[in-house]
Amino acid sequence: MKKFLLLTLILQTSILVMAQTEPAYKKGKFYAFWGWNRAHYTNSTIHFTGNDYDFTLHRVVAHDKLSAVSYHNYLQPNRVTIPQTNFKIGYFFKDNMAVNIGVDHMKYVMDQNQTVSISGNVRPGFENHITPNGDVRLTDDFLTFEHTDGLNYINSEFEYYHNFYKHGILKINGIAGVGAGFMLPKSNVKLFDEKRHDDFHVAGFGLNGKIAADVLLWDLFFLRCEGKQGYINMPSIRTTSSSSDKASQHFWFAQVNFLFGFAWSF
Repeated sequence: MKKFLLLTLILQTSILVMAQTEPAYKKGKFYAFWGWNRAHYTNSTIHFTGNDYDFTLHRVVAHDKLSAVSYHNYLQPNRVTIPQTNFKIGYFFKDNMAVNIGVDHMKYVMDQNQTVSISGNVRPGFENHITPNGDVRLTDDFLTFEHTDGLNYINSEFEYYHNFYKHGILKINGIAGVGAGFMLPKSNVKLFDEKRHDDFHVAGFGLNGKIAADVLLWDLFFLRCEGKQGYINMPSIRTTSSSSDKASQHFWFAQVNFLFGFAWSF
């Protein structure tokens, strides 16, 4: 992950210093895009607290949750928010410079039945899940842990655009950006025998950087591919229906986003 971040920084700097033929987008333009993402997460430490337990799971493995590719899942109007999606709306306050706001809707699923090390005290009656060497197997009756509705990153970004090629109706642009925002997950957690919490909750914050390639047609429609990486810290994850039961975790993420959109001016 550190090497990936360094490579991104180098590529972002390269975009800024290379000569461009003309503005990629001009001041006064608005734009909006929609698309889909694949996400990857580093292993994380998850700390759980409640009235009768306080324990930590170490190096927990998790993945995203890709919906099967079909018209039903991705393009049917009443289901377009089901997959892992990205939506942004933005404005060019100067030639090639824009700010945007939107949501990255990712999904985070802890790998079930993995064995991890555990420290602290679990709820009385569940001690038999812990092995003598301090490991625990994350079975369904002990813990299921997901942000599948989802791992919602509400963020704003600053973007710099650079035009590399123009011919007739076609422009090819490069983009570098940085962003920050807050996490609004709807977490699906089943801990011990408790009823899960089932509502959106502000759980923490995120930071990100990105690079992208943009193909613009008629200065109106565009297709875009983004590589994004960042850091998520959630110190206040709701786990059960009891307000005293919470979890915390932090991890790095990487996204590949496939987007389409349009740009306009009034």
